[in-house]
Amino acid sequence: MSGSLPSGQSAPTVLRIILGKRLRELREERGLGLADAARVLDVNQLTVRRLESGHVGFKLPYVRLLLELYQVPAAEAAEFTGMIEQANRPGWWHPFREALPDWFRAYISLETSALVLRVYEPHYVTGLLQTRDYARAVIRAGFPEATRDALEQRVELRLRRQDMLGTPDAPVLWVVMEEAALRRVVGAPRVMRDQISRLIEVLDDPGITLRIVPLAAGAHSGTSGHFTYFRFKERELQDIVYTEVGLTSALYYDQRRDVVPHLETHTRISRLAAKHIPDARTYLTGLHKEFGR
Repeated sequence: MSGSLPSGQSAPTVLRIILGKRLRELREERGLGLADAARVLDVNQLTVRRLESGHVGFKLPYVRLLLELYQVPAAEAAEFTGMIEQANRPGWWHPFREALPDWFRAYISLETSALVLRVYEPHYVTGLLQTRDYARAVIRAGFPEATRDALEQRVELRLRRQDMLGTPDAPVLWVVMEEAALRRVVGAPRVMRDQISRLIEVLDDPGITLRIVPLAAGAHSGTSGHFTYFRFKERELQDIVYTEVGLTSALYYDQRRDVVPHLETHTRISRLAAKHIPDARTYLTGLHKEFGR
């Protein structure tokens, strides 16, 4: 799947992706093709493909017909259909859907379900660690024509995403950030001081690793742009990498040939950062004083 996660209202939950993948495996185990499944459902092959990839919600009658075709035992079929309602249920972010770009909706689901998040951020403090005032200033700059209500809804969504960091099931968060992102004055010096204070606080969280790549480190393999690497606790779901494309789209990769280079790059630049700034707390404390002048 290279860039094939859907956008728009049908952006999938992780469970829907997993169930779709299981439907494909059941079909293939029986030696059946897309045409066989499409014939039973009286739909075209594209519809079956979209069902198996999580692009569309599950219709229970369709699923029951497919499970019957694949000769799935009754107990397994009952368990599968029991998960359909949960898979089709809107995520917590549904009330914020008007504030979400189409291409970012799948990201929220992946982020919420991740076991590990590895982020490379060259431009701004990563969203999961932003303060309210910093987030508002960044979003205002990115959406200059947005109304005040629309702006605040985007801010609330960003802060709501951070709630998972304080839960028992919080993902391991490993952020590599460019020094330029910290020296870029967003909002005002006061906003920057508060933001840096927030970063100093998260250094005490054992589930969060923060590395800073100084400008003096020079060119490196991560300078092509922001990306996020997701790893999940569900064995059925392979690692995924998200990258933004321009201002209005994104790609989601899950093929090994695409994922592994991003993982290796994140590890490489994290080591580079640790070599140049081994103590992030000391660096951030000094930067905080600079913005206090």
